[in-house]
Amino acid sequence: MASSVGVDDYALTRVPASARYSWWSVAVQRFGQVSALSQFLLGATLGFGMSFWSAFLALTLGAVILEVVAIFVGVIGVREGLSTSMLARWTGFGRAGSALIGLVIGISLIGWFGIQSAVSAQGLVALVGGLPEWAWALVFGLIVTAIVLRGFHSMAWTAYVTVPAFLILVGWSITSELARHDVGELVSSAPAGPQLTLLQGTTLVAGGFIVGAVITPDMTRFNRSVGDVVKQTLVGITVGEYVIGLAGVLLAHAVRTADITAIVTSSVGWVGILVIIAGTVKINDWNLYSSGLGVVNFAGTVFGKRLHRGVVTGVIGVLGSVLAAAGILDAFTEFLIVLGVAFPPIAGIMVAEYFIVRRWRGELEAAKAAGAVPASAPNWVPATLLIWLVAALVGRYVEAGLPSINSLVVAFVLYVVAGKLGLVRGVGSGRTEQAQQSAPVTR
Repeated sequence: MASSVGVDDYALTRVPASARYSWWSVAVQRFGQVSALSQFLLGATLGFGMSFWSAFLALTLGAVILEVVAIFVGVIGVREGLSTSMLARWTGFGRAGSALIGLVIGISLIGWFGIQSAVSAQGLVALVGGLPEWAWALVFGLIVTAIVLRGFHSMAWTAYVTVPAFLILVGWSITSELARHDVGELVSSAPAGPQLTLLQGTTLVAGGFIVGAVITPDMTRFNRSVGDVVKQTLVGITVGEYVIGLAGVLLAHAVRTADITAIVTSSVGWVGILVIIAGTVKINDWNLYSSGLGVVNFAGTVFGKRLHRGVVTGVIGVLGSVLAAAGILDAFTEFLIVLGVAFPPIAGIMVAEYFIVRRWRGELEAAKAAGAVPASAPNWVPATLLIWLVAALVGRYVEAGLPSINSLVVAFVLYVVAGKLGLVRGVGSGRTEQAQQSAPVTR
């Protein structure tokens, strides 16, 4: 019965070579994540509070942070063929720690799912009407849920349609609005809203996609090589940040508002509905997809019950749609700032363990040769949890430097030091039930 709800998509097992995709297929989805309506909204937020060149620098620094994180954790994903929350079991966190990561990712991405649905609902009310905002949020959320139920294959085809449509429509929007202004004056004009500092702007950029960067293995486990991961990351993040982000900055200077709906409607009118839909579907399906993977891992670890990804996706899709209807968008900026310091330590620890400390690397490689996952994993790694907490607090409260970089570097360095001192030790050991299953999960 569960299989009729959707596909499991290797939620708790390795993705076999036969199920991998070309780099272009995955790259379109990565680009779709970054060049989404949320990036437009982020650019508008920067443009409302920063000059053009200050926003450009913030986007540059933020993009570098995201690319470094995404490439390193993405390489782990393509090599091991496992989701982020599953990999965490053998990259420093243990079973309980990975369950906690799965829960944190699940909750955060339900929030992102709600934010994206709310953005779409606002635009649909302004451009179409007919239904109240909360109803549009529910409708949009349920449509995206239906796409994600069918897994990676369905999401790839969605990207082939929505990404080109969004880029064409955004190009039209930019051209229509900027034709009314002197671009040179917009570049040199002062922002219309309260000023944002470079630190605040960079943190917003990094925080705006840091969850997407940390959960990169959810996507790159479907890649075929390390080179594919590097190519799609550089192309997707760089082009997405600059093209869509800077467009949002210029339009915010032109329209003198950070309201994305006002920007869209002022430039292309009713066609803006297509911009909103195309620009939100592609990132929102990945929010829901990775949230489902995280919750499946959490349930399997904590309750010892293997839930079907399709069933979990359906449940959290409805929950996220309800959150959108409840107005989660109001907390958008603060939400980004918090994420900007809470998630980088996860990537810092995973990279430090996999590439340098290598406490459990041998177990992963041995199991990989058999196409399985290690038969067991440590229950807890106390040093890791302490490092995660310390790094997140440093990122949140230390004012010097960039918060996202601070938290990531502190986590990386502390874990390497702890590993060299022999402090990275697992407490207890839990059996990995799916290691006994030699047959791949039906897609």
